[in-house]
Amino acid sequence: MSNIQVDALGASSSAPAADNPRALTIALGIGQICAWGSLYYSFPLIAEAMMAELGWSKTDVYGAATVGLVLAGFLAYPVGVAVDKGYGRVLMGGASLMAAVLLAWWSQVDSILGFYLLVAGLGALQAAALYEPAFAVMARRVGPSRARAGITAITLWGGFASTVFIPLVQFLLDHWGWRDALLVLALVNGLICAAAYFGFIRPEKDEVHFISHPDKESPRTTDKQAVKAAFHKPVFWLLMLALTAYAGAFTAFTFHMYPLLLEGGLSTSDVVWAIATIGPAQVAGRILISIFGSGTSMRRIGTFVVAVFPLVFIVLALGPSSMWVITTLCVVYGASNGIFTIVRGLVVPEMLSRRAYGAINGLLTFPSTLARAFAPVAAAWLWSSTQSYGVVVWAIAASATLLTLSFWLAAWTSHSMSARQDAQP
Repeated sequence: MSNIQVDALGASSSAPAADNPRALTIALGIGQICAWGSLYYSFPLIAEAMMAELGWSKTDVYGAATVGLVLAGFLAYPVGVAVDKGYGRVLMGGASLMAAVLLAWWSQVDSILGFYLLVAGLGALQAAALYEPAFAVMARRVGPSRARAGITAITLWGGFASTVFIPLVQFLLDHWGWRDALLVLALVNGLICAAAYFGFIRPEKDEVHFISHPDKESPRTTDKQAVKAAFHKPVFWLLMLALTAYAGAFTAFTFHMYPLLLEGGLSTSDVVWAIATIGPAQVAGRILISIFGSGTSMRRIGTFVVAVFPLVFIVLALGPSSMWVITTLCVVYGASNGIFTIVRGLVVPEMLSRRAYGAINGLLTFPSTLARAFAPVAAAWLWSSTQSYGVVVWAIAASATLLTLSFWLAAWTSHSMSARQDAQP
């Protein structure tokens, strides 16, 4: 097999035309900008506007997001299995169309029950719309052993989601209101995301992707056997703990950073632009890794980058709430988060197995999705109990510390296992 290299725009080299993933990479990248922006980053802004108009509490609103993300957690594994079997086009394209319908319906909601049903559905659709299925589609297309460049390129595109959509949604809220803003987001999913996925995910071009690996998997190993073997490795459970802690910290901060920074004394415009720096910082971090870390293992890169997260939140808790400090923290956080997104997309083929990528990744991220579900409402409950985001920031810092320690232990365990396998005759 030829060695495929994919740059940030999806360009490839040293690959036959049939294996060229350029168009797929661009389509997945554009889809991820729009999906993350419309289904994820927009929620805190829409939620604040809804609470102001309808008088709902913070815990009521974020509870709906929790229900949706719990459903997404239970769907992560079957979605991964379905992508492994070649259904990525139907899943991702269909999820985009359904998201368009639910977003449009949400724009008409007035009752808390209707809001919960719609946001629960949108949360469930994230299992088939965000990074994990996109990574699995790319891994199936070129093979997990060659997916690093493609996954990196997808995350380069996706890194612009907050930069594009947070100012866009704020503009729509300021000029049109939250109901019309949701209609615009519905069009984004129905026209852009659905077209990208239905038009460019081509299962018939997928690679037969077994490549030998130091874990000595047999070419005759089935996907079910690969999943079972990964499930019995200590590294699997340590990575699961690390990714769960990361998901909790990331989601709590993402959903609450807007009101959190406002509470710190910054103006609305300062908060929007500080948050908007996260996207370019994510992209910058990924570009630096693609340039200077192309020959470095994800295990080593992850070991260094996870140490940054607890430091960011400790400084946020203790430091002054000036625009300069907050912007600097957003940039550092964004760069680290951008790099770690690549790491979490590649730990499966590098540290666990190069077979059954979607299924193993789905199992690995199941509790992560539950953490994403409960972290926002837990943070809202902490805020409601104290009427301050101070304790919330310290809770996020604790979760980030757990991420660091568990990933370090996973990396050490994986390295030790690889060394023992290499020593075998």
